[in-house]
Amino acid sequence: MFVLTEENAHAYLAGRGWPVHGVQSLGGGVSNTVLLVTGPGGRLVCKQALEKLRVQTDWRSQPERTLREADAITAVAPLLPAGAVPAIAFIDRANYIYAMTAAPEGCTDWKAQLLQGDANPATAKAAGRTLGALIRATWHQPEWETRFGDQTVFDELRLDPYYRFTAARHPDCAAHFDGLIQSCRNRRVALVHGDWSPKNLLTFGGEVMAIDFEVVHYGDPCFDTGFLLCHLLLKSIHRPASAGDFQRCAEAFWESLSVDASWLWAGTMAHLGGLLLARADGKSPAEYLNEAKRATLRRLAKHLIREPQNSIEATWKCL
Repeated sequence: MFVLTEENAHAYLAGRGWPVHGVQSLGGGVSNTVLLVTGPGGRLVCKQALEKLRVQTDWRSQPERTLREADAITAVAPLLPAGAVPAIAFIDRANYIYAMTAAPEGCTDWKAQLLQGDANPATAKAAGRTLGALIRATWHQPEWETRFGDQTVFDELRLDPYYRFTAARHPDCAAHFDGLIQSCRNRRVALVHGDWSPKNLLTFGGEVMAIDFEVVHYGDPCFDTGFLLCHLLLKSIHRPASAGDFQRCAEAFWESLSVDASWLWAGTMAHLGGLLLARADGKSPAEYLNEAKRATLRRLAKHLIREPQNSIEATWKCL
């Protein structure tokens, strides 16, 4: 398999009819190589999945997930607001590489803004509006389950490192984590992004562009809603002076989902407690929290696991 790098990207893209002037690594987190390339045709982002992730523990996942991601972005684009996902430029199936249009220049990822205390409810509302549209459009649609029902990559990159790994470190919560895994497997009602995180929501002009669909699958949408609320609570622990602003973002996000499902809140709360504990002691701990704040995170997570709250306001009061 050809391994894409900053050094060989010029020749690789020229060979595919995409001459470039410059190449910049975007990091790709722990699981991918991601390059921003510029050329006469505009700006592209090229992505290739890593089989062995960049973490201390041995964490692996099938590189074919890149192809599934590109297929998912293409499939969901007509369902979402214009510009809510990038356009796919090409797919190199032999080497698990695809290229997509880059977000508009000047945009930033929502995580960077939140870490600075810039908590804009309008961004949260856009994030909820897009996720809600995805849930509603794929709700109980057999063709989506047929196409994206395989949860293998989601298990490799989310259930195992977040839930099973954390359960082994916290046996008192093992039954809760087992219940979460079962809900993901058995509650197959809508398409799930699987990483609805502020780092994957690029903001510009009051709108958001969602990226990183590598763990997309048909399953339990409570995982996505819990994932986003988890990140807003993490930022509240990181920047307690801004907790009220993060709470308002959480409320705007939840209200804009517009999903009529009585079990959505209960399922979201169940995942929220588990995800919070996983960001303290899973394979991917929140890198911006020191040990004292991780101790606070553990206490909050276990409190919410034992005593799920009935509203955003009540949840934030537990901080």
